[in-house]
Amino acid sequence: MFMRRVLVISYYWPPSGGSGVQRWVKFVKYLPSEGWEPVVFAPENADYPALDPSLGAEVPADVEVLRGRIWEPYAAYRKLTGAKSTQVTEISSGKKTFKQRLSLWIRANLFIPDPRVGWVKPSVKTLLQYLQEHPVDAIVTTGPPHSVHLIGQKLHKKTGIPWIPDFRDPWSRMYYLRYLPMTAATWRKLCAQEQAVLDECSTVLACTPLVQEEFQAQTKTPVAMITNGFDEEDFTGSVPKADTRFNITHTGLFAADGNPFTLWKVLGDIMASVPGFSEELRLRLVGKVDREVLEAIKAAGLESYVVALGPTDHATAVKEQRSASILILPLRNDPLYRPILPGKLFEYLASRRPILGIGQEDGAMARVIGAAKAGITADWNHETAMREFLENAFRQHCEGGVPETKGNIGQYSRRATTHELAALLSKVTANE
Repeated sequence: MFMRRVLVISYYWPPSGGSGVQRWVKFVKYLPSEGWEPVVFAPENADYPALDPSLGAEVPADVEVLRGRIWEPYAAYRKLTGAKSTQVTEISSGKKTFKQRLSLWIRANLFIPDPRVGWVKPSVKTLLQYLQEHPVDAIVTTGPPHSVHLIGQKLHKKTGIPWIPDFRDPWSRMYYLRYLPMTAATWRKLCAQEQAVLDECSTVLACTPLVQEEFQAQTKTPVAMITNGFDEEDFTGSVPKADTRFNITHTGLFAADGNPFTLWKVLGDIMASVPGFSEELRLRLVGKVDREVLEAIKAAGLESYVVALGPTDHATAVKEQRSASILILPLRNDPLYRPILPGKLFEYLASRRPILGIGQEDGAMARVIGAAKAGITADWNHETAMREFLENAFRQHCEGGVPETKGNIGQYSRRATTHELAALLSKVTANE
């Protein structure tokens, strides 16, 4: 088979964790079967917020991976503020010390569009030298961090190689930007960077239909859409069982600004009114859980029902998803989160367990869950919908087990989404 080459520039690459890594690990895994040879460029010494070395095993051994050193301000930030991490929840949380406010001002106004912007200039120099001797047919940049797109923009200008920026999240419409103390001049610069990327690339690639619609209204450049997905190979074999309890499971980061207070209240009410519920209930939390979430669970009288596994590798998270009675997926409680599709949603679909989504009932997640007949999406304060869903699931549990969902989800398999990507790469390279 004749193989064309695509350079993929990604800040997140194994051993880091997260849906952004999985998206491109899976694309890289399956692109060769579609006639495309991927070459990956990633940082050599990145300050990743999470680690999952097991994802490295997903990358074919013969994939060329280039590395470039990066300087990031996070170590200095942690030293200055005493913070143990650099999660987004620290940006959006309410109370901040003077040192935190000062650090956020510096981050907002001196690192535009984001703290990884220092990687742009050396990466362009390194990759221009590489491309002189190792030509490629296309370039893809995947963000956030959206400073990665500035690398693709400069390479595209200097080489003319077709370039696709892949947006796993929005840019200027990303919900947490409102919490950054940007000056008016900084905001104008960030928006100008975004507009230039959208206007100068070959094709924009969005991760959700609502983000696609937003970009289509913003630029004349074609905007394609390929969602995240699930790898069928991760969901083979018999379904493992944690135990015979009524397991309400959440995997991944459980952030404070997605704390489902109404859900905890509803669970407490059901315990007080439905016989046997308290004996069967288990809340299985797989991944990092913010302190505020645990405090809310305790305040609702649910602390003794929690099984907290902490951060795990991807295989363990999948096992927990598949063995759940139901899966919960609370989005961050912010209007700007409406167009976002969490990457783990698609693995939730593949687990075939009923999903209780909590977020905008007209948002992107609600569309997918509804179309797949995989559960419901209830607004953060919709007590009635949550209670009916939970009581019905518990009734089925008592009668022999909550049945699997049966909706059509084939379009979200990683092989299917990679086939779409290969077609898009072929189209873009044929046009330039």
